[in-house]
Amino acid sequence: MYRANIARLAVDEGADEEQRGASEVTRTVTVRSEQLPRRTFKVFVELEGMYRNMVEQLVLYAVDNNITKFTRLKAERYREVRSLYPQLPSHYAYTACQDAAERSHSFLKLRRTGRTRKPHPEVRGVSIWLDDHLWRAEGLTSVSLATHRGRVRVSIEINRHILRYVNRGWRLSSEAKVKLDHRERRLIFYLTFRKEVSVYRPKDYITVDVNENAEAVLIDGIVYLFETGLSRVTLGYYYRRKSVQEKYDRVYGPGSRPARRIFRRLGSNEKALKRDIRWKLAALIVREAAKRQAAIVLERLGREPANHMIERIRNPQLRHRIFQAAFKGVQRAIEEKAREYGVPVIYVNPKNTSRKCPIHGAKIVYGKDRHGTCSKGGETWHRDVVACYNLLLRALGGNGGHAPSRVRALTPIDGGPVPLGPTAAHEPTPIARGAWARWKSLGATNKHKQMRTNT
Repeated sequence: MYRANIARLAVDEGADEEQRGASEVTRTVTVRSEQLPRRTFKVFVELEGMYRNMVEQLVLYAVDNNITKFTRLKAERYREVRSLYPQLPSHYAYTACQDAAERSHSFLKLRRTGRTRKPHPEVRGVSIWLDDHLWRAEGLTSVSLATHRGRVRVSIEINRHILRYVNRGWRLSSEAKVKLDHRERRLIFYLTFRKEVSVYRPKDYITVDVNENAEAVLIDGIVYLFETGLSRVTLGYYYRRKSVQEKYDRVYGPGSRPARRIFRRLGSNEKALKRDIRWKLAALIVREAAKRQAAIVLERLGREPANHMIERIRNPQLRHRIFQAAFKGVQRAIEEKAREYGVPVIYVNPKNTSRKCPIHGAKIVYGKDRHGTCSKGGETWHRDVVACYNLLLRALGGNGGHAPSRVRALTPIDGGPVPLGPTAAHEPTPIARGAWARWKSLGATNKHKQMRTNT
């Protein structure tokens, strides 16, 4: 019924034009070169050394003089840096100023907030910044780079990511970065693609309630519970680190180098797995929203929502799980993916969304699990279903000219203002991660054997 209400809504033309504003979306793709001959790779090793030296000197000067803008740093130091290596193409000094200005800006920001005690930043890893004078793509199979030894042509290994952006009409940016893989004698290119995307006017709403172990999503009047298993991932890596620490501290002593190496690998693997889960779920939600020309409704969380959640929690393991849940990370993934598809994102106040009955506005009394009872009407609600419907009602009542009034949103169906009547079981439809993570749409997921539909 709420979809019918939205369809009958008269939209203000001025607000419509503002909502359809176009914006530029950028995406970075990593491409590896083929293994280079030793003589060719030596040219890039020499180039990396000269570039690193320029960046180190520029960073020291920028931090000492409190410079965070590229234009000022270039105006004061370009000629001196350029004279250090006259055999280099001049634009390497130009891009080194850009690189150093960004490093200086980040370091000075950390120093102002008291998050670093070093007098100067360390230039460890170096990615050589390139502009349109220093590189050019020659088709999809090779790249030409300007060096102190002349132009060098490098063959690259094409992958599905770059083909996807090329086939979808994204344009390759003139800026790029390149990093050296000394172990395999390869170059790693970071190519940027750009695309103009127009945000459409929403005809429907999809609400998302972010939780630690599952994300509740209201689509077409049905609340789906997409299980992520992030708590199991967090605990699994926690106990793995604990086991490694106990073993290596006993053999090598505290803080040993082999233990630190394993910790870095475990941290990288955990981060990659959680990022993969978040981005796959975000892509699924955004594709469903784009298919329905719907807006995505999210909770407006604070800057550090985990701090407020653990104020009354004393269990150290639960506190660790909540900190590692990255609630805003899920929202950022959805927002970034929504920009790519032109899907509008609406943030609403999440206060008491899981505590008030969406039918009567009365308090819901919960037991020991996630089920509660309306103190006025007696309906049984699942906590995630309540949150999704209340987010929907707040979006319907507070999205300017693009949403119907709250009175229209509360049109009764079977005695209640939500698609499920007061006498129905307000339960979500759980979907295991093994189901939704393999498919590209909700329709494919619905047919999967791992989806447990409630009847």
